[in-house]
Amino acid sequence: MSTYGTPDTVVHARTARDVAGAIHHARDTGITLTVRSGGHSIAGLSTADSGLLLDVRGLNRMTVLDRSRGLVRIGTGATWGMVAARLAPYGLAITAGDTASVGVGGLTLGGGIGWMVRRYGLAVDAVVAAEIVTADGHIRRVDADHEPELFWALRGGGGNVGVVTSLDLEAAPVSRVVFGALSYEVRDLDRLVRGWRDHLQTSDDRLTTILALTPATPMGPAEAVVQWCFAEPDEAAASKALAGLRQIGTVVGDAAAVVPYADVLEEHEMPEGMQVAMRNTLVPTLSDACIDDALAFAAQTPTVLVLRGLGGAMGWVPDDAMAFAHRDAEAMVLAARMAPPGAPAPSLDGPEDDWAAVARHGTGSYVGFLDDAGAETVVSVYPPATYARLAAVKRAYDPDNLFRRTHNVPPA
Repeated sequence: MSTYGTPDTVVHARTARDVAGAIHHARDTGITLTVRSGGHSIAGLSTADSGLLLDVRGLNRMTVLDRSRGLVRIGTGATWGMVAARLAPYGLAITAGDTASVGVGGLTLGGGIGWMVRRYGLAVDAVVAAEIVTADGHIRRVDADHEPELFWALRGGGGNVGVVTSLDLEAAPVSRVVFGALSYEVRDLDRLVRGWRDHLQTSDDRLTTILALTPATPMGPAEAVVQWCFAEPDEAAASKALAGLRQIGTVVGDAAAVVPYADVLEEHEMPEGMQVAMRNTLVPTLSDACIDDALAFAAQTPTVLVLRGLGGAMGWVPDDAMAFAHRDAEAMVLAARMAPPGAPAPSLDGPEDDWAAVARHGTGSYVGFLDDAGAETVVSVYPPATYARLAAVKRAYDPDNLFRRTHNVPPA
């Protein structure tokens, strides 16, 4: 039971009716309801210290509804590794996160930034319909024509408006991709980051890249690595798209291979008890000032600094099409600090830290990479108009705030 925390009750749902029963029980008794799928919440929202924990991992059925269209129905308790393996024989794939064991529901409802984001957008962009159980226990099928405000809110609302039990998504015609990594000498990080930024701004939309700067630790030396994914199996086109990144620093490692898309989703197991502090901001422009502030922040205390390239297809969706509104984001700037079990808890709020100096360049945050779910943090996630609209939908479908164990937007 340790992976659940210490809830009073655990419900293992296998059907939407099971979910409805758990919701009725939580509502009628007044106990706190926590929903768990993949269990990867950095903010600790997958575990509970009391109340009822609803484990939806049994809702993992997958069905190809229309192969020619790529239309698939996926239970939100499935993992993205399961989905990738299931769709591979059909020559289909859905852009998802980085890790195979992440749950479909948790990642998608928060947006879903993955290895093909610049070519196929967010995971949530592929969603065309959903089955959701709302706070009144009703099982609803929603889409753009049926309860459109609820459908708008669940796509980016992160579980605020109900328990989504299945999603209909349009998968992309992808079977294999070119995946690789470039490692650089850790010397002129300023030049390296600016070079990566300049490349991103003119990059082929088929190419998605992530620059990770890792400080020296007792576990190993400092590293500067660009991981990348080209959303087609064309090695020549991938090499051409990548060429500029081989000029931004001294390359000490250069690996690439054509692999099944399913192999791109790796396992990043955190050592038992490892403590993590993590923040991020989505920036419309990765300006020189933003880069200066991010590098200065990371230099204060050993910090992992990650820059994720966005843009491309992510920006093809209107800002108000769904509750994920940061469509103008060029990149995500992420900072993380870790500490082993028993050590003082890591913090990004030390006396010399100024995360606000970095965050001021952004328009909000991505909920999947936040270590905190406090009210002030959640307000900063969404643009004001999006937050207000979410709060209105919350008032209509969950006026008593039953679904508050999330990055919670209270009812208006």
